[in-house]
Amino acid sequence: MKIEEIDAINYKNGKAMDGKEKVVKDETITLTINGDISRSLSAIEDSLEDFTVGYLFNENMVNSMDAIKEIKVNKTQINAEIDDTLLKTNETVLCSDSAGGWRSKIKTVNPVESDFQVSASELISRIEELKDNAEIWQATGGTHVAGIVYEDNFIVKEDVSRHVAVDKVIGYGLLHGFDLSRSYVIYSGRMPADMVIKMTRAGVPILASNAAPANSGYNIAKKGNITLVGFLRGQRCNVYNNQNRIIF
Repeated sequence: MKIEEIDAINYKNGKAMDGKEKVVKDETITLTINGDISRSLSAIEDSLEDFTVGYLFNENMVNSMDAIKEIKVNKTQINAEIDDTLLKTNETVLCSDSAGGWRSKIKTVNPVESDFQVSASELISRIEELKDNAEIWQATGGTHVAGIVYEDNFIVKEDVSRHVAVDKVIGYGLLHGFDLSRSYVIYSGRMPADMVIKMTRAGVPILASNAAPANSGYNIAKKGNITLVGFLRGQRCNVYNNQNRIIF
């Protein structure tokens, strides 16, 4: 079960009453890579293979599906075997784990080349659809929600961490053969550098959110040729960097 009920006191209009409240059930998930690198983080025990694939790409540990040799998920324990070429050369993976709150040490940003476009009206519609599909959030208010859109596919994942939710949808896309250069990610949460860098590493050209970008995220978007769409609320949005990808 992803949701539990706990005891609470409900206070409203000057009165306190005993009650029950629904909360999201998160677990400590441990990801071990090549039997050596270990990461522990709080997440929902769901879609953990998707998360692992997305995490490996988004943390720049692999750059192709061929580099992932094996993923084994046993409840809250994940073991991944990968080609260690990037592990030997990439300093970022030694100090980086955005899923658990560690700040990525971003040293290189490779621009995303894509002529993919999407309409502003579709993005405005999708942010509402994202909320409608956020079942755990609707019940508890305790999750972030992320979606990936590719052609007619709209895949939604939830987690207590916005980073894990995004890793899950990107991992799903990679596992199911999505062309990420013609996809976009839409999610609930701010857009700082450690979120935008995920798009450059996975090759996703557009990141959209109901929240705001940070200056660090905007700077990475410029270097990585990522289009940011923020403040998707009601019938409005702001578009930052490479606005040609958005059809008004």
